[in-house]
Amino acid sequence: MKQSFYERIGESVHRETLPNGLQVCVVPKPGFAKKYAFFATRYGGMDIRFQLDGKWLDTPAGIAHYLEHKMFDTREGNALQELAKNGAEPNAFTSNAMTGYYFDSTDHFEENLRILLSFVSIPWFTEESVAKEQGIIGQEIRMIEDNPDWQIYNRMMQSLYRTHAARTSIAGTVESISHITAETLYQCHKAFYTPANMILTVVGDVDPIHVADIARRVLPKVSGPAIPRDYGDEPEAVAAGETRMEMEVSCPQFLTGFKCRPAADGEDYLRLAVVGDMACDVLLGDSSPLYLRLYDQGLINTSFGGSFEMMPGVAYLYAGGDCKDPRLVQEEILKEADRLVREGISEDFYQQVRRAAFGANLRGLNSFENIAVSLTEGYFHGYDPFRFPQVFESVTKEDVTSFLRENIRRERMTLSEIVPKA
Repeated sequence: MKQSFYERIGESVHRETLPNGLQVCVVPKPGFAKKYAFFATRYGGMDIRFQLDGKWLDTPAGIAHYLEHKMFDTREGNALQELAKNGAEPNAFTSNAMTGYYFDSTDHFEENLRILLSFVSIPWFTEESVAKEQGIIGQEIRMIEDNPDWQIYNRMMQSLYRTHAARTSIAGTVESISHITAETLYQCHKAFYTPANMILTVVGDVDPIHVADIARRVLPKVSGPAIPRDYGDEPEAVAAGETRMEMEVSCPQFLTGFKCRPAADGEDYLRLAVVGDMACDVLLGDSSPLYLRLYDQGLINTSFGGSFEMMPGVAYLYAGGDCKDPRLVQEEILKEADRLVREGISEDFYQQVRRAAFGANLRGLNSFENIAVSLTEGYFHGYDPFRFPQVFESVTKEDVTSFLRENIRRERMTLSEIVPKA
């Protein structure tokens, strides 16, 4: 295995690509009792249109999440129960661009790792079990559709994006999942749960070579081909300037979103993530001039916050919370971005934000889970997340200013509101 030592952060990473194409990544943590394994595929809620065996397939919205639920079923029973018997704490999640299965344990790590690799790589579905799951996931969908936070975010994404699959809910709808069959699940597993489209990341006091040997013995010896995906031909303009919905809420809520220019895979992807996060903190952070002013005026409360997010072909910045006058707050955000571009960002404040952002990345190394997910996302997008110190050094105040100038603009903006029922 190839070992890389990152002197700036004091971390070591062992990497190897197995003959079947699987990337194995191990971060040794000598002396720690806890061991964490994360097995992920580059397949998420956005991947609903793809090419398999020379044919384009349009699969139902929510199928990646549905497949995640069903993967724990085995011919012998349920993998969750088997892992729990060995003292492991297993779980899984589906995001827009990734599905990950993981566990942490102190004992029986090797046996648990074999179970994890086995059930994720060997699907077992029946039409009866698939139909039964439709009721369970349908109930989940109804619950999240009654959640104002989910509605306001989902409607913002549908207003920002006209055709891109990022506008599709990860869970799908009750109607869309009704079209999922065992055959469709097997097709999606064949397409995306193939070693060359996956990565195994382990963090803990383990032997890296032994981890790679276990993966080599358990997983298929060959991998399927790369799968072409179609996310939609997205224009620069937003799909809609605003969306408004009445729900049983006591106070109006809002999110204002800005459709940003995405970055291609590679170190530019990591660099945009750093620049976007810093721009968000400069503009909207709880120590920013705008936040303090709006809070003093009573226009926002502590529920207000912002974030910068990225997916394949997508980048967006958004902010919101409880508010009685969302349009006024939205206008103030635009005015503040314009002021920062015209007058410049205070050097002292910029350095304060930069130090805080760098510190947050450094503190993330204290979490085994965060290390594993960061390395996985980096692998899927072609960059090394442990090079963040060098990336931070390359980012300037002018980069942050340019981000605000290019992206925080009226024509790139949408407003999503949830208001109390009349």
